[in-house]
This record gives sequence, structure tokens and C-alpha cells, in this order.
Amino acid sequence: MKVQFDIQAIVEDYNQSAAVPFSGAVRFRDAAGQSAERGFGYANRSEQIRNEPDTRFGIASGCKIFTAVAICQLAEQGRLRFEDLLGDVLEQEFPRFDPAVNVHHLLTHSSGVPDYFDEEVMSDFSELWRKVPAYSIKTPSDFLPLFQDGAMKFSPGSRFSYCNSGFILLGLIVERLSGQSFTSYVEEHIFKACGMTDSGYFAMDRLPERTALGYIDRVDGADGADGAGWRTNHFSLPIIGGPDGGAFTTARDMEKFWDALLGNRLLSEEMTSQMLTPHMVVSEKSRYGYGVWMTYMNGELFKYYVMGSDPGVTMVSSAYAGAQPGCQLHVLGNIERGAGAISSRIDSALAAVRSQ
Repeated sequence: MKVQFDIQAIVEDYNQSAAVPFSGAVRFRDAAGQSAERGFGYANRSEQIRNEPDTRFGIASGCKIFTAVAICQLAEQGRLRFEDLLGDVLEQEFPRFDPAVNVHHLLTHSSGVPDYFDEEVMSDFSELWRKVPAYSIKTPSDFLPLFQDGAMKFSPGSRFSYCNSGFILLGLIVERLSGQSFTSYVEEHIFKACGMTDSGYFAMDRLPERTALGYIDRVDGADGADGAGWRTNHFSLPIIGGPDGGAFTTARDMEKFWDALLGNRLLSEEMTSQMLTPHMVVSEKSRYGYGVWMTYMNGELFKYYVMGSDPGVTMVSSAYAGAQPGCQLHVLGNIERGAGAISSRIDSALAAVRSQ
């Protein structure tokens, strides 16, 4: 079915009540394959360089799905099983972890391992890097001192609790079994395989062309002697991304990724199905598979999606199911809010079309 939206009007409607106008790129493709896209705001405020549809953005936790695909690829090759215990696939010591933690638990945020950034009790990611220099975090193993000796939160498999540390551990597994650095593995076996030529794990102090700087806004304008009320996120994130977040990509490249994943070009049909199975019930409408969220409406699958939020980063990337197969929406921003609200507006419109 051909369904299109006025992206400009939707973003302007959001901006009317937003403390900070949306800055980023939006791309929508309907089930007939017709696309609309637009950039908003500035990729570089100081130089007045505007965001365009092909601008690269950081996507924070939106790239956990890449880690999950990497693990599923290794499982498909027979190098591990989802039932494998953490102690059997990693050599590092975790003295207070439950020995029953396995790969499936890590993929589904049900392991109970301590999180270096526990979103149930912490809200400011940048606070972490006041004691640990962000420029020192370059590989998955660099995160280990932040949680390796911590105590379990709950028994493995007993409940869902979003856990960044679990995906750090998955990245270490990828490195050990593949013999490659985590970022090299993803860039070769996922980005290259999908034709995602604008995507990568770029260093914050060496960003390539067409990459948006992330902005942290102070709504009261109190930050900065010039009254600008904003700063970049360069000192608020690890210098290079990894298994739990921090890749850069474009809206167009995310469309390529979903096409490859759902077209069984990254994994076999059976393994793709296992990855997209709703392993954990998070709420009435939300489920979680392996590195991927799902929304259910009236008991039926509405969409698969990933989302990310960091200082200076907001994103939601969705692939719709049911009555809108092939329909995709990608909202990538270089500020801290907006992607979720804009996505929700289009979700509601699509749900209305679906019910007709």
C-alpha cells in the first residue's frame, strides 16, 4: 500500500511544543517502495552546516542489533550456542557473577549482571566519564573495570532489565571467537555485507565528512559565557563506540541494514526468525528479541525497531510488519530528544491506516 507523510509538517508539529527544535534527518519508505526524506537543523552549529538526508549520526544503543547479528552469525557457524555459559566462552574472571549466566541471557537483557550504566537508577551517561576519562575507553575490555567485580542484580533469566554491560560481554565473545576486534568484525561482516558505505565506528576526535556533531542543550541557556546554552558531546561519550553503542550511520544505511536482515542476507531464515522472536515480554505492547525491540498492537506484531539515546544523540529506526510490510522509518538526531516523539506520530498514523 502506498502511504506517504509530510515529514516537514510532522516535525514542525513536534517543534511547536518542544523545548529544543528537532535536529537530524528523517527518512520514510512506504510499502510500495516510495521514499521521502529530509534534514533538519545543523550538523555543525558553529559553521552553520545543515543536516542533510545523507548526514551521518551517532546512534547510541541503536547499534546493539549489530552485536546481536554478529553473535547469531557465529552461532550459525557453530562457534557457539546460545546456551553456552559465560564462563565457557570468555577467559576473564567475574568473581561475583552467577555461573548460570549464558549467551541467551546477555542477548535478552535477562542476565542480571551488574550494569556499568544502570538506567534503572542512573540518568546522566556523561557523569561516568568524570572519574574515568572518556578518551581511555577504546575497546570492549576497557569497560571491564566498571562492572567486572560487581554483584548480580537478580538470578539469570528471572526478569528483563536493560543492561549495557551484557552487550560489552557479547562484544568480547565476538572478539575471542572471531579473532578480530569487535568494530572490525561488524564493519566487515555487517556494514560491508549490507552496502552500508557511510557507516562505521568513528573516533570522536576524528570524525569523517558529513558527520553531525552531537549537541547537549541547556534549555535555560545557563551553559556558556556567550549564552548559547549548548555544548558538543565530545567529552560525554567514549572516544570510540563498541558493542553496546556508539556507531555512526545514516538513515539510508539503516534502511539497507533492515532490508538485508529481513531479507535473510545476514543470517539464514531460521536464524533470523530466532533473532526476531519475542523472547522477553517487557510491557503490554513491548517485546524484546536478540538486540531488537518489537511493538505489538491488539496482540499482533506492529513493528521491529531499535532506539538509542546518549548525550547529543536520539534515534529510532523502525521496520514495520503486518499490513505495512516493507515500510520503514528512520529518525536520527544530533540532539537529545525528538526521535521518539516524531516516530510515535508516524506510528499512530500508520496504525490508523492499518485499522481501516
